[in-house]
Amino acid sequence: DNDARARLPDGSAADRFVVEGRAAGMDTVLTVPLIGWTARAGGRYCSFSVAKYGPQERTDQWWPDCGNGRRSNGSPITGNDPTDANTAVDPTFVKRWVTPLVDTFGDASQGGVKYYNLDNEPMLWHETHRDVVPRGLDYDGLRDRTVAYAAAVKDADPMALTLGPAEWGWTGYFWSARDAEPGGAWWNDPRDRRAHGDVPLAAWYLGQLRDAERAAGRRLLDVFDLHYYPQADGVALQPAGDAATRARRLRSTRSLWDPSSRDESWTDEPVRLIPRMRDWVAERYPGTQLAIGEYNWGALDDVNGALAQADVLGIFGREGVDLAFLWDPMAADAPGAFAFRMYRNVDGRGGRFGETAVRVTGGEAARDVALYAAERAADGALTIVAVNKTDAAVAGHACLAGVAGVRSVQAFRYDATDPSAIRPLPGTAAAWDLCGPEAGPPALVLELPRASLTTYVVDVVRTAPSGP
Repeated sequence: DNDARARLPDGSAADRFVVEGRAAGMDTVLTVPLIGWTARAGGRYCSFSVAKYGPQERTDQWWPDCGNGRRSNGSPITGNDPTDANTAVDPTFVKRWVTPLVDTFGDASQGGVKYYNLDNEPMLWHETHRDVVPRGLDYDGLRDRTVAYAAAVKDADPMALTLGPAEWGWTGYFWSARDAEPGGAWWNDPRDRRAHGDVPLAAWYLGQLRDAERAAGRRLLDVFDLHYYPQADGVALQPAGDAATRARRLRSTRSLWDPSSRDESWTDEPVRLIPRMRDWVAERYPGTQLAIGEYNWGALDDVNGALAQADVLGIFGREGVDLAFLWDPMAADAPGAFAFRMYRNVDGRGGRFGETAVRVTGGEAARDVALYAAERAADGALTIVAVNKTDAAVAGHACLAGVAGVRSVQAFRYDATDPSAIRPLPGTAAAWDLCGPEAGPPALVLELPRASLTTYVVDVVRTAPSGP
């Protein structure tokens, strides 16, 4: 549409994305390129044209001249012209993109674009964008691009928050793509990492951005962003699977936090992702927020996936993750969507999980049930989400810290009984007991069916403050 092109940047896809997000009451996270290239405008172009580079392993079913960049024998095509389908850009391109967004929507403090992702999964560029990045990126290249392009964003909108390095997964946290280039057991001799003090890539990156802030007099990286897909067989982006896979999926959420949980995957060690990220930030760049920029525990069309998703959301809140983005979201009526509603709209009238974390322990149920609790600012209610990840009913107690008594309890449940709805449980009478001896704190009585999510909204009597 030539008329539409003449109006750019007004009416661009980025503008429409921001407008739609604002209409839904959402903040915008916009990805800007660090890679140094953008798609060539004005037509349809192939990075690896069959007409130009010869027969290839596969071609696009709709555009048969566009090959996959591998010859019929599987060997990669080298020496291609990157301008076949791309245009070189520099940080000025990003500044010229962000500036009209600020002009149109205001800066980040005025309701404009709040977050800018500094590209995506750079240690995979040599595979995903081999037409323009034929070699694996190294430590210095990641730092230099981040500093230059983050500065361009901040020049255009000093109030915006930047996220990086948006790295893809486990090996990308510890080594660069350049480390892996020799092939074989390259991790035994990671030359790029060793040339940088033998420091894991993500930790080194944080330290370099701290140094860049000191040099520039302003923070260039606001949010430390890593992607995470559990590596246990049959979990991430996969259907529910058999009984063993379902159980494995629900165990694998512990990789987000548990230092005693050895991962059931090729990593074969405790992942403890969020504490690991916190440790790196504390050591290398204090004050940086945390983001899990992509994640997916699979089976979002099944109650099993809803249980995992609800558990993950609770872990994110308890462990202090500032931002997290589900990759490949499910339909609004899928079970996975109800995991979000158990926290965000449990009663269908906007009833939400609280904002201020509260300590809750599970007593004898702790082995079988994940419990998450928070106080809600609007009415002072204590909200508790209980995730029964087992195939058996569980009875027990949730011991409540800082609570002297319970007036009433509302409960809402989601399970396979009706996977199309959250059911309010009958009655609002308090169901509570004491934890331990008579002088112990009150405890919410838990009676949880197999494989279920239950949200409690508890009207509590607070413990009187101590001291004068």
